[in-house]
Amino acid sequence: MPDSPKKPLLQNYIILPTRGIQPTESTTAFFSALKTGVALNSVVRDDLPPEAVVLDSTRDTGAKLVQLPEDVVAEVRAAQPGLRIVPEVFYQPQRYMPVIRVQARQQAQAPKAAVQIQFVDKVSGQPIQNAYVVAFTNFEQRVGEGGNTDAEGKISFKSLGGQTIEQLYVYPAKDYWSLWRRNLKFTNKEVFKLQPVKLDYVDAKRYFYPTPAETDGTGVRVGIIDTGVGPHPNLTVAGGLCTVTGENPDEYTDVDQHGSHVAGIVAARAPDPKGMWGVAPGVDLYAYRVFGKNSQGASNFAIIKAIEQAVADGCDVINMSLGGGSPDEATQDAITYAFDHGTIAFVATGNDGRQPVSFPASFSLSLAVGAMGRKGTFPANTTDAPNVAAPYGTDPKNFVAEFSNIGPEVDFIAPGVGILSTVPGGYAPMSGTSMACPMATGAAARLLATQPETLNLPRSSARSEAFIKFLTSKVKSMGFGAIYEGQGLIPYEPIAPPVV
Repeated sequence: MPDSPKKPLLQNYIILPTRGIQPTESTTAFFSALKTGVALNSVVRDDLPPEAVVLDSTRDTGAKLVQLPEDVVAEVRAAQPGLRIVPEVFYQPQRYMPVIRVQARQQAQAPKAAVQIQFVDKVSGQPIQNAYVVAFTNFEQRVGEGGNTDAEGKISFKSLGGQTIEQLYVYPAKDYWSLWRRNLKFTNKEVFKLQPVKLDYVDAKRYFYPTPAETDGTGVRVGIIDTGVGPHPNLTVAGGLCTVTGENPDEYTDVDQHGSHVAGIVAARAPDPKGMWGVAPGVDLYAYRVFGKNSQGASNFAIIKAIEQAVADGCDVINMSLGGGSPDEATQDAITYAFDHGTIAFVATGNDGRQPVSFPASFSLSLAVGAMGRKGTFPANTTDAPNVAAPYGTDPKNFVAEFSNIGPEVDFIAPGVGILSTVPGGYAPMSGTSMACPMATGAAARLLATQPETLNLPRSSARSEAFIKFLTSKVKSMGFGAIYEGQGLIPYEPIAPPVV
C-alpha cells in the first residue's frame, strides 16, 4: 500500500504592504477584506487550501497574521505581488540567567547519585520555595541539572551526588538575593542560607539615580512592551493592551515577573518607606503584553501590534527589553513607524557575552542600551559576582557587565547588574540588558519632562530627532569606549520642582 502524501507544514506569516505597516490607498480595500478567520481562498485566489486563513490583525486595515502551508507562499506572492510576506519570529526577555544546554544525567559520568539540598532564609530559617536552582558540572559546556525548590525549600538532583559542581546559581522568585557558589560537592540534605532583600539597600540604580521627586517624569508617557505589568502597589498603570493572538486584549497584567521588574525600574512610586522608587515615577505608564501565557517568546506580530498601539496611545518613549531573534522587516517597520510618529524606542542589546548587538537593538532607529555595573552595589556571593569584567571605567569600580553585547550599534549604557525592582507580590534583584534598558528609558523620560516645548512638537520624525539630540547632549562617558557604551550614561541631574 503506497504511503499517503504528507500534509504540508503550516507556518505563520505576516502580510504587510509594500512599505511600512500601513497600507496605501490602493491596497486598503484588500487589507480590510482580510478579517480574522477569513480564508485566503475567498480573497487572494480560490485555489488556495482551506488551511490558509487569517489568524489576527493589528486593526481592520493593518498588518495581518496568516497561517499558510509552506508550499503556497509563492502562490500568494504571485497573486498579490504588491505585498510582503514575512515569517513570524520570536524574541526573548533579556534577563541574564545561565541556562543548561546538556542535562548532566545524559553524560557518561560516574558515579551518579541522587542528592537533596535545601534553601532557607538566613535570618528566620524559613524555607524558600520556588527558587530556580541550576548546578553546572561543566560550566563552559553548560552541562548540569536544574529545577525549582518545593514548599519546603528543597530540590532533588538525580545524578549530582559525589560530583564536583563547578558553579551553582540560585535565583529566588522574590524578596531574596541570589546565590553563587563555585567548586563544591553537595552533601545530602545540605542547607544553604539566602540573604533577604532590604529596600533601603544601595544597588546600582540607587547609586547612579538617587531617590527622585515623585513628580519627575510628569507629562511623559512610557510604554513597556514586555510580559505585562503588575499587579503591585508601587506600580500605577494608565492603560495598555495584550497583543498576543488568541488572548484577552484586556489582560495585560504580568504573566511572568520580567515586565513588572522593568516597569518598576522606570516608574515605581513609593510614597511610604516600605516601597521602592523608579527613576521617573511621575510618568504615565502603559503596559503592552507581547508574551503569551506559558510562552517563552514574543512574536514579531505581537510586537508590531503593541508598537502601533503605543503610538496611538500617545507614548513618547517605548521600552523593549527583548531581543535575540533574526532581523525581520516587520519589527523594523514598526520601530520606523514609531519614530516617524514622534515615539523613540529603547531596546536591550542582548546578553550573549560580548557578542554583536542583537536584533532589534541593532536596527539603526532603535536606541540600543548595554549594561554596566558597579562593585559594592550587590552582596558578595550573589550571581552578579561573575558579571564583573573588564573594561573598567574612569572610576575603576564601574565595569561593563560580562554578559552585555557590544558593537558600533550601542547608543547608551546603563546600570544592569543586581538591580532591585518590583515583581508581583514583592521585590527582587535581576540582571541583564533587560534591566539597563528601562534605566535608560526612565532617565530619558525624566529629562524629556523638562522640555515641554520639545514634547509639544508635532508627532513626526523631527520630534524623535529632537528627543535624541537633547538626550545625547546630556550623556556622560563612563570611560569604557564607544563599542561598549556608545555615547555613555544618561546621567542623574537634580530637577527643579515645577513652578506652580
